Order: sequence, then structure tokens, then C-alpha cells
Amino acid sequence: MIMAAMAASILICMALAALSAAASIGEAAVVERTFVVHEMNVTHLCNTTKIYVVNGQLPGPTLDVTDGDTVVVHVVNRLEHGLTIHWHGIRQIRSCWADGAGFVTECPIPPGGDHTYRFNVTGQVGTLWWHAHVTCLRATINGAIIIRPKDGKYPFPTPAKDVPIIIGEWWQLDLIELDRRMADGNFDDNPLSATINGKLGDLSNCSGVPEKSFVLDVERGKSYLLRIINTALFSEYYFKVAGHTFTVVGADGSYLTPFETDMITVAPGETIDVLMTADAPPAHYHMIALANQPPEPDPQIPLFISRGLVRYAGVRSDNNGLPVPVPLMPSQHNTMPSYYFHGNLTGLTHPERHRVPMHVDERFFITLGLGSLCRDGKKVCKRRRSNETIVVATMNNVSFHHPTTTSLLERYYDGTGKGVYTEDFPEQPPHPYNYTNRDLIPPGPLEEALEPTFKATKLRRFKYNTSVEIVFQSTALLQSDSNPMHLHGYDFFVLAQGLGNFNPKRDYKKFNYHNPQLRNTVQVPRTGWAAVRFVTDNPGMWYLHCHFEFHIVMGMATAFIVEDGPTPETSLPPPPPEFKRCGANGLTQP
Repeated sequence: MIMAAMAASILICMALAALSAAASIGEAAVVERTFVVHEMNVTHLCNTTKIYVVNGQLPGPTLDVTDGDTVVVHVVNRLEHGLTIHWHGIRQIRSCWADGAGFVTECPIPPGGDHTYRFNVTGQVGTLWWHAHVTCLRATINGAIIIRPKDGKYPFPTPAKDVPIIIGEWWQLDLIELDRRMADGNFDDNPLSATINGKLGDLSNCSGVPEKSFVLDVERGKSYLLRIINTALFSEYYFKVAGHTFTVVGADGSYLTPFETDMITVAPGETIDVLMTADAPPAHYHMIALANQPPEPDPQIPLFISRGLVRYAGVRSDNNGLPVPVPLMPSQHNTMPSYYFHGNLTGLTHPERHRVPMHVDERFFITLGLGSLCRDGKKVCKRRRSNETIVVATMNNVSFHHPTTTSLLERYYDGTGKGVYTEDFPEQPPHPYNYTNRDLIPPGPLEEALEPTFKATKLRRFKYNTSVEIVFQSTALLQSDSNPMHLHGYDFFVLAQGLGNFNPKRDYKKFNYHNPQLRNTVQVPRTGWAAVRFVTDNPGMWYLHCHFEFHIVMGMATAFIVEDGPTPETSLPPPPPEFKRCGANGLTQP
């Protein structure tokens, strides 16, 4: 239920959105929008909960643009908390100032403040998304970005309609409080349900009115482009529609070689584009979004599921008196379908920047796991004691210390980074060990020796046009989660993935140099690895992190500095006029 006062503000922001327009500039256009961020009360699961939204919508408004367009978004913050908006997957060529990564490229927009983001969309086609990038607010502050080809042509049959399918989570706990708890090492909180386009589905009690479920209306014989986005804080999801199959055609704003399947796997941060033809007998069919979770001995997480409906035209509301088919889903603890799904994806071959770099200038082997710190700055403490230690997440045994009063990009650009960050993020873990030994999951003497870690703001600097290879290794240290690793400002080639420990002598032979996926987020399998490669052709400060929110808050992150190239066209320009610098309180100045 929306309060009357809030309803008035929503009408105002909708009027502002209606006044915004696409102004023609040659063949491209300027797409201008206004996002008003505010609180709203919603009733789900028999309780009224305060949530945070944009323009009164859950999910938020879709940005529908064309390759080559300039996007201008005016963000008005009516919350009591600072926030930024990140344009997830947009390459931000020479526009790092608009990336929207809190305390990395800018300080948060203060309560009552505003900020304008301006960037070009170039060389990308497909589905990306936008979301809040401070605290856990992206659980409800998010929306789709649809990028259409300049000529209007796709390398697959043109669909009758394209439909964003945004998978998320429903939290009854206030998202600001959730962030505070996780920062203190408590990651025992869980959402209450999954959502599809903001709806919990008919499997949940008191799921809201007027409709409990997301409904997709279709006509027999027509095909639909489903743009599937995982905005969840905690979980990867399986997605199926009873009686139907999919053709996977794209991911993360790039085309894929068409791949037939009856189930999609999408990790937090990922987008998957699929064609679905309405070729089943006219009826109603359930769609299911089911979170997958690691099996025991990891801490067991409740079942998160949402159910929607595909509804054929001409069928009675009672499905002509017949039961509505439900798709058969895998066990929530069976993560192997995710491994096989991601391993079956390949990219369409492309010229120019879509060629895999065959030489490597710098190689990184990055382990992903958990560790612990002694509380209150102590150097010695009893491990696995909640009153003496805090659990953190690490990359190569370093837990990233996020700034809270300044922006890393500003410090780098101004040459004032000394004392704020160092540029010595390690190329490999300090001590080799059996990274996927399941005996490291439960507390014990074996893991206790590997558990101690430290917090630091360690970055890595690259010269322009450096070829970088990263092998991400998920570990079993105190957990065995998969890890969706997202790099801002870049697409990278996913050359291979595997289970167990990466073995250079064996696994380099598996690398796909011909038609690998081009992604901005790679799902590193649980107790497995994934190898990516990219060229540093976009100067700026670029955040690298796991897209599980609890891993970000706990420190599974770093940032890459990419130096300017030899020309103005290959260099980061000064901050644009609309950019607002950090104030002494860690928020942007008026």
C-alpha cells in the first residue's frame, strides 16, 4: 500500500519521466530520464514492509536504448541514506566518472540530494541492468537496461515481444539493518521468498494484491524474447517454464551461439537472453524461479522459490478446468546443472575488440574464500569464537577495506592516493594449499591454520593496452559457495571453467580461443575455477567484486587502475560538469 503523500510524489516523478524525451543527434539519440528514489510500504506474507524503490516501481523503470545512444539519468535521493546507481555492464568508455560504484568512482548522493549520470552506450546489444551500489539497497532498487541494435536486426528470428524477467528476493528485514549486520560478520539472515518481477507467486501466503504472480500473456505460434536478470543478494537461480523450451541467444549484452535447453541458470549480476516459442497446447503453464544452495556440510539455507504463469490467449481463467502444469525442478542443493549450463555457452565470433588476446602480459591466480579477523584490533585471538573474531571474505587472503569518506577514483585522479590505498594486490595467494579440500568447510585444526587474514585497500595498476589473464579459484575455506565475479568497465572472455583445483599443465589445453563467451560477470563454480582474459583499453578506476552482497560487504573485492593511453582519445577525461566531488562527511557535495 502506498501512502497518500508518497503517491503524490510518484505522480510528480512520473510527470517528469513523461516530459523527458529522446532528442535526435544524427543517427544516435539522447535518452533522458528522471529516477526519484524513495520509500514505499508494500504488503507481502501478511506483513507491511518498508522498501526502497525508484518512481514507485518494483522492479524499477526499464531503460530502453539503442546502441550508440547517450543516456542521461537525473537521480533524486529522497531516502534518509546515501546511495549511488551503478549501470551494470555498461562499459563506460572514458566515462568512469558515471560508473556509480559507491566510494570507488564517487561518494554517495546525500539524503535530499541529486546527481546526473551521463554516458554513451557503444558496441553492446542485449540486456544489462542498473541497481543501487551502496549497502544492500539493490535488492529493490534495480531495473533492466535493454540495448537494441542500430539496424533493428538480430542474428535470430525477431520476437513478437521482449519481456524483462527480473528474479529477486523478498526481505522483511530492513535492508540498511541487513547491511549493518553483515558488516559485523553476521551472515545468518535470509530473505523470506524469491520474486519474479517483484511478485512472490501463489505459493506464498498473503502475497499481495491484486495479483500474487507475474503473468506472461502469449499467443500460440509467436516467440518471445525473455530478458532474464538475477538481482538477488544471496542466490543463483534455476528458471523453467512447464511445457516449453528455450533458445539461449545472449548474455551480459553480447550475443551467444544459440543453445537449446529447458532450464536457465542465472547467477547474481548475470543476464541471460532466451527465445521462448509459445508452441504448447493453449493453456496456462507455471514458471518457476528456484534458488540453488550448496549442500551439506555448508550452513543450510531455506528454500527460496517464486511461481509465475504463462497464459495463452483464449483460455478461460480456470485453465478450462484442467490442472496447471508445473515444471520439474532440480534439488535446491544440486549445483551441477549450473556448471553444465555455463559450460555449454559460447559466443558468436566478432571482429575487432571481440578477438581473444593470444598473448598475456600479466597473469593472476585469485583464490576466493572466507577468513577471520581478531576483534578490537587484537593480533591474537581464539579462532571461531564469535565474541573474539569477525568473519570476512577474501581474495588471495586479503579482505578489501572499503573507503567510507572518499572516492578511490578522485584520489587517483588528483594524485592523493597515498595513505588511502596501495597498489600491491597480490598476483597469487600467500601459501598454496589444497583449495577445494572439503575438510576446510567445517571449523577444525586444518582450516584454523589458514583462517587468519587482514583488511587492506590493496589495488592493482595496469598500463594501457595490457593483456590480463585471471584464473579465479573458489575455495572450501569455511564455505563452498560459487562466486559470481563482476568487473566494472569491461567485458572479458570466459576461456574455460572446471571443477576442483586449477592445474596449469592440464587445464590450459581446455581454453576456448575461437568463440568464448564475452561477459561482465563470470560464475566461478563452487569448489571450482574459471579463467578469463581481457585487454585494459578503458582508463579509470574499475571495481572487481563478487556479486553475492554478503561477499561484497565482507571484503571479496579489489579495484583495478588502468592508466591513460598515448592519446586524448585513450585517456580518462576530467570530471564532467555534472560530477559532484566528495565532501568531508563521505557524501557528495551540493
